[in-house]
Amino acid sequence: MTELAGQRAVVTGAARGIGFSIAKRLLAGGAAVSVWDVDRTQAVGAARKLGEFGEVHVVTVDVTDPSAVEEAARETLDRGGVEILVNNAGIAGPNGPTWEYPLDAWRRVLDVDLTGVFLCCRALVPSMLARRYGRIVNIASIAGKEGNPNAVAYSSAKAGVMGLTKSLGKELAGTGVLANCVTPAAVETDIFAQMSREHVQYMLSRIPMGRFCTVEEVAELVAWLASKACSFSTGAVFDISGGRATY
Repeated sequence: MTELAGQRAVVTGAARGIGFSIAKRLLAGGAAVSVWDVDRTQAVGAARKLGEFGEVHVVTVDVTDPSAVEEAARETLDRGGVEILVNNAGIAGPNGPTWEYPLDAWRRVLDVDLTGVFLCCRALVPSMLARRYGRIVNIASIAGKEGNPNAVAYSSAKAGVMGLTKSLGKELAGTGVLANCVTPAAVETDIFAQMSREHVQYMLSRIPMGRFCTVEEVAELVAWLASKACSFSTGAVFDISGGRATY
């Protein structure tokens, strides 16, 4: 597969889970990948595994820190242009009713899951505009459409990611830069460790196909949205929900 040959992708939160699988799939498509992750040890370990598939570059960055994101963008752009940005970094936060939800957890989830997407777009969109080409794929969640009970911060942040994507897509229309987002139903990764067993079972019960999405399935959809084959979709929300999203 060479549909992404000659392009560089930034994938945030690529040291594990969905982000790792996306990075692997983009490398398989011929892209070079810059792994942006807050955990350098895990990022380096991931890069070592990913390196057999293509060119990998590691940047340690906290996506909630504006200056750190700007520096990560400069370091990555110094290696050449960035044609693809996949905003995947995210956390689930604790489970509990809205009126008991910890304020610090609310702020942290919104900072990582929503503000982080904004900051990375803010840092890399100008270079895409200068080249008149780019593909931005934001990882949202079906929770942002439905509002999962006992997950108010996560649901709110992911709804915000969808709104951000729609605004950005309209702003960029006609520039050669496309922005879309993906809304998976639950994907079984280590983010489940942040959730209660009851919440995990609730999510599974909502999926008509009776199973969780796989990281590879998400990666395939992202790879298409990141390619030139995706040419007339922007500001759009792509469900991958096992039948949960039927509206």
